[in-house]
Amino acid sequence: MMINFNVPPYVDKAKDYIQECVVNQKICGDGAYTKKCNEWIERKTGTEKCLLTTSCTHATELAALLCDIKPGDEVIMPSYTFVSTANAFVLRGAVPVFVDIRPDTMNIDEKLIEDAVTEKTKAIVPVHYAGVACEMDTIMAIAEKYNLAVIEDAAQGIMSTYKGKALGAIGNFGCFSFHETKNYSMGEGGALLIQDKKDVEEAEIIREKGTNRSKYYRGQIDKYTWINHGSSYLPSDMNAAYLYAQLEIAEEINHARLAAWHRYYENLKPLADAGRIELPVVPEGCVHNAHMFFIKSRDIEERTKLKAYLAEKEILAVFHYIPLHTAPAGERFGRFHGEDRYTTRESERLLRLPMYYGLLPEQVDYICDKVKEFYGKQD
Repeated sequence: MMINFNVPPYVDKAKDYIQECVVNQKICGDGAYTKKCNEWIERKTGTEKCLLTTSCTHATELAALLCDIKPGDEVIMPSYTFVSTANAFVLRGAVPVFVDIRPDTMNIDEKLIEDAVTEKTKAIVPVHYAGVACEMDTIMAIAEKYNLAVIEDAAQGIMSTYKGKALGAIGNFGCFSFHETKNYSMGEGGALLIQDKKDVEEAEIIREKGTNRSKYYRGQIDKYTWINHGSSYLPSDMNAAYLYAQLEIAEEINHARLAAWHRYYENLKPLADAGRIELPVVPEGCVHNAHMFFIKSRDIEERTKLKAYLAEKEILAVFHYIPLHTAPAGERFGRFHGEDRYTTRESERLLRLPMYYGLLPEQVDYICDKVKEFYGKQD
């Protein structure tokens, strides 16, 4: 049977929790399970406030609105990221300014950010690739120096930390994803993490179609009304119920993924030591969540052959982002600052191997054997 690249996480209790939503006739947003998820994330990360959203895309759009991003503003980010990172700001009329990445972590090169700052710069958006933290001390220092907002794209970063701090809870705002490909899933969903208490009320208003409905539900006012611009960013409580069943055993899921990650690493280390492939790098002070396991081949030609070879052996491996600055929309809406030394080159070498909760040790061994077999045939 084909070993899939991803299998969405599932916990049996989810059926009971979803049924409870149906029986209680509360299936829209901000029900009991949405609140439980928010509170769990707040406890786990130490963030001031968490608001579950319909996607990480919408969480990032919310952050852009809260940062008052306007037409002509510039936002610094890596080009090696998903389109939503840039779209949230393009929708506000801002210009994504792409900066090269570090070849070790595939994260934005913190040493190149300051040179990209102009009088139009409004925010920095570090993307924690593979759940491995960006160099946040440097990024936060630059932000403070130039009075910039920091919006963490921590779509892949739940359960990861940087020097003991939870990813997503370091900058002004953090954005999680609970898409079906993530460590914890609600099918489609995300969360906005807010660090400053003064931003919470405005975030609730924007998230609730521009109304103060959240205050109404808490009994703080006797009717709600239209207060500001906004949209509908609330996920169904049934989706939250599906997610909460996983959060209850979050450590178990995390440990299982880490075990698979380390099994990959130890199995493939001899190939890396021989200079045939490169393995992921986790800098000192960073604790990752085994969101993915990737290897780097020599070049795009070798990666294409390896991917096809694994497919023949019923292993679905995938590459990742096409750098945004090379895409038609990236050329139209953004610009690359400085030299693209690593973004394109490294993106063309990276291949993601299957990783999900429930991946068996023998499956990891089989995948590693086939990777070794491929390189053995290249000698």
